Amino acid sequence: MNALLDAVHTTAGQFDVPGAAVGILVDGRKDTASFGVTNVDHPVPIDETTVFHLASVTKTFTATALMRLAAEGRVDLDAPVRKYVPELRLVDDDAAARITVSNLLNHTAGLDWNLIHTDGRDASIEGFVTAMVDLPQIAEPGTRASYSQAGYNLAGRVIEKVTGESYERAVASLLLEPLGLTDTVFDLNDVLIRKFAVGHTGDEGVLRPARPWKQSNGNNPGGGAASTVDDLLRWAQFHLGDGDGVLPVEALRRMREQTVELRASSLGDGFGVCWFLRTVGGVETVGHGGSGAGQFAELLLVPERNFAVVSLANSGPDGYLFNQAIVRWALEHYLGVVEEEPEPLPYDAARSEEVAGRYEIDAMNIDIATDGSRLTLSAAIKPEIRAASDDEMPPDYPPATIAFLPDVTDEYVVVDGGLAGQRGYFTRDETGAVIGVDLAGRLFSRS
Repeated sequence: MNALLDAVHTTAGQFDVPGAAVGILVDGRKDTASFGVTNVDHPVPIDETTVFHLASVTKTFTATALMRLAAEGRVDLDAPVRKYVPELRLVDDDAAARITVSNLLNHTAGLDWNLIHTDGRDASIEGFVTAMVDLPQIAEPGTRASYSQAGYNLAGRVIEKVTGESYERAVASLLLEPLGLTDTVFDLNDVLIRKFAVGHTGDEGVLRPARPWKQSNGNNPGGGAASTVDDLLRWAQFHLGDGDGVLPVEALRRMREQTVELRASSLGDGFGVCWFLRTVGGVETVGHGGSGAGQFAELLLVPERNFAVVSLANSGPDGYLFNQAIVRWALEHYLGVVEEEPEPLPYDAARSEEVAGRYEIDAMNIDIATDGSRLTLSAAIKPEIRAASDDEMPPDYPPATIAFLPDVTDEYVVVDGGLAGQRGYFTRDETGAVIGVDLAGRLFSRS
């Protein structure tokens, strides 16, 4: 058993992942390994050609398609979105008029995270954008980064309007077909004729297939693609290369340049054009992750070393922890790069009482609580959102220990549980009162 295969099998057993596929690209050479089965109820062995739901890794395709349209002079990234989608209506009409295409691509539009469901509404991308009239504005456009799924679905509508084609058809003609990504698809009918992994969730160690396999087509630009390790390694090779006649190399490099800084975020140190930028052990990396219904995806590139790692797992929430462990192992094993973990501070009763409370975005609540000896964070989809949707939704995250970090103000790390390793920080108003918390690049406002 080679080192990669051994690492994948050992780590899958550690996190009780039913199935996973991993790929490494190093100096043009590809190395792959897989583990387990596609579905615990109807098991089929996983390999490098098994299709997984990519969830938010899809955003790298949406952003790259817009970069190609910009390189061809068909889109001005600094133009207001309303130049291309004049019918856009938001809660804040002034903000709707000022948000640019670039704001969507680096999550600085000030839009809340997402509209969880479109039950009873048009489930197309056009329908999703129409429903954005109900989406809260959490910051002035261009003033701060806050990760927004809705913003990328709106970016997909820009692609539709500019090309005159559906988002899926446009991405296929702009990217997938010229790059030979024959197993990267959006439609469930295209998934079903391939070998595909089923997501899993569970309670008390008992895993069950998750439903739905993915959300509606209205969510495709932000998280609807499905693909394989083989295709994602080709996708990584494209982004590390010279553009293959699809995109000028200068545009690929521009995507990897920081456009906005991130503070205390496990996503990275900043956003490029879509990409999360992070320095690990003195080496610059770019990447993106994704989480769907019981499926997790991770794609990380190290441009200066011509290296990439892909990790796909079909269980939640521990599929996330599996992917993170595999990425850390790959960086160390192949490149000798080791990420230093922050050392949290001991429990502080006064600081814990100050931040305790409920925080929310449009779809989720975060509860920060203290029992006098431990500070915890739990995350839950709002009950009214669950009740209004016909879809099965991921389980909530039970209370996990969080701790403040030294030498910084109001920054914390999640110590255990399904979000272990996630970092964030608390925000304050001009009086010093705590008014919000950032988690996974998203701003949750204090209730």
